[in-house]
This record gives sequence, structure tokens and C-alpha cells, in this order.
Amino acid sequence: MIKAQGDSLAGKTIKISGAGNVAIYATQKAEELGAKVVTVSDSNGYIYDPHGIDYKIVKQIKEVERGRIAEYAKRVSTAEYHEGSVWDLDIKYDVALPCATQNEIDQKQAELIARDGAKYICEGANMPSNAAAINVYQENGILYGPGKAANAGGVAVSALEMSQNSERLSWTFEQVDNYLKEIMEDIFAQSEAADKSIT
Repeated sequence: MIKAQGDSLAGKTIKISGAGNVAIYATQKAEELGAKVVTVSDSNGYIYDPHGIDYKIVKQIKEVERGRIAEYAKRVSTAEYHEGSVWDLDIKYDVALPCATQNEIDQKQAELIARDGAKYICEGANMPSNAAAINVYQENGILYGPGKAANAGGVAVSALEMSQNSERLSWTFEQVDNYLKEIMEDIFAQSEAADKSIT
């Protein structure tokens, strides 16, 4: 979606909600592509670090220790912990990645996303934006990648795993990542073509 605009993630500031698999690996991939993720969250609250979230620490806290995200602020001096929703934090950023839960963004929060200058929103959770929020994105020209398309990677990787198992193959991480990239690019191309045919 960003590439189709002649843009890239390099140098972008990203706000992410969640601290599960989708959020952790979105943070890692964003960092690999040159972006800076400044928030992650769990059901109690969120971490804000203007210097960038270290996904390895989040991974240690959430996947190994099974702790709360508040622990991050105790380990990283530049991080702040706040109770509540990350979507109520008023900061400037470029990309919103809601990766936590259904209906986590309402109309008021979507209006704040628009005021904060976000140009792109791509859903990693299942239906994290309610209908009123989606209307706000559209009214403000925010490019919107709905979860049905943007979050299809999880289902795609499961299908790739089933293919490997049924054929008794063993693909490398790089091979799976390349297959996934092709699948996601195809989903985007089909979505873009459908959008152009409507307008």
C-alpha cells in the first residue's frame, strides 16, 4: 500500500497496539524496513518510547516471561507506561497498526489518528476499527488496509505449513517469507484493482 504511493516505511514513525505475535513481529519487520515503532500495548495499558520500541525486550516479557507490558518501562529508561488505550495518545506519527483486538478504535480515536497526521492504517487484528472509525479514515484520505486483507498473512502461513507437511518438505524461513511476500503482494494487487474498478 505504501509502496504503491511511491513511498516506503524507511524513516516512518509507527504506532502499534498489542504485544502478541502480530504486534511483536510487525515491530520487528518495521524495524528491519527502517521504521521506528513508538508504542506497544496490552489490555492494561501501553508503552510509549519516542526512541523506538525494542521488540526483543517485548518478546522476552510477553513470550518468555508471560509478563505485563508495564515491565518494559522498568527496563528501558526512555519508555513511559500509561494505563488506557494507545489510541488516546496524542503524538505525531505516520502509520497506525492496530494489532490488539476487535473494535479497539472508535470514531473519536480515529479522529485523533487523523489529527496526528497518520497517512496509513493497516489492521493486524480482526476488525479493530468500528464502522464509524472507518468512515473517519475515508473522510480524511487515510489509506486503509482492512484486516481481511492485511491480516491474511497468518492464514497464508498456516496454508504454507500444511503444504510442507503434506508434501513432507522443509522450507527455510527465507523461503516461507518469500512465499508470504508474494501472497500479500497479490492480495494488495487484487484489492487495488477492485478499488479502481469501483471508482
